[in-house]
Amino acid sequence: MRVYAVVAAGGFRRHATYRVATAAGMFTNTVFGFILAYTFTALWDERPQLGGYDLSQALTYVWIGQALLMTTAMMGGGFENELMERIRTGDIAIDLYRPADLQFFWLANDLGRAAFHLLGRGVVPMALGALAFDLALPADPLVWVAFLCAVALGVVVSFAVRFLVALSAFWLLDGAGVAQITWLVGLFFSGMVLPLTLFPGGLGTLAQALPWSALLQIPADVFLGKHTGWGLAQAYAFQAGWAAVLLTAGRLLQTLATRRVVVQGG
Repeated sequence: MRVYAVVAAGGFRRHATYRVATAAGMFTNTVFGFILAYTFTALWDERPQLGGYDLSQALTYVWIGQALLMTTAMMGGGFENELMERIRTGDIAIDLYRPADLQFFWLANDLGRAAFHLLGRGVVPMALGALAFDLALPADPLVWVAFLCAVALGVVVSFAVRFLVALSAFWLLDGAGVAQITWLVGLFFSGMVLPLTLFPGGLGTLAQALPWSALLQIPADVFLGKHTGWGLAQAYAFQAGWAAVLLTAGRLLQTLATRRVVVQGG
């Protein structure tokens, strides 16, 4: 466990070195947050209580989305690009010789990345949003703790999906196309475009049953107090269930994929 803790800390420090990129990301998240906030304000003025949210909750949802966009890697851009490149070049052989499990190594690295982005690109936009708008911020510290737990589970689900995408490079050599399709689907079904409670009929039911809802919709609803008591336990179980299923699938695919590794000279 100490090895993976060191890897996670290294992932945090690695992303912390890109200060200019982090500042640019905070600026971008803030600008898009304001654009979406005013768009949602106009929409909720016409349709109050749309999707079960009042205006204050809807605006809070917007800023939570900006805070979690990079944290849960809804648009990709995490470890998967590096891992696919290592598979393509054959450097994956070095990874397989490390005294650490491949899946757990990259999971630890991604947890470090997510922790940095939550602090580096999440706190400031959320704080600016709270200054500019009347947000529904929880007064109970336990709600904040419950929210962070939901975010952590969302990060694990996101990692599990992206790990499967990265392993596709063993067969495709270049998994960029699969990655782009995945993040487009994930951006839509995570609730980043619109809360999933606004989706009609069967589409809404499907969207909330897919793993991407664990990335934003569930953490946001926990933050807004939509999940409490037994409902909160069910929300966590949904996230943990998808994490277990996807991590197991990743483990099986990893076992199958590494049988295909051929290193020149041996």
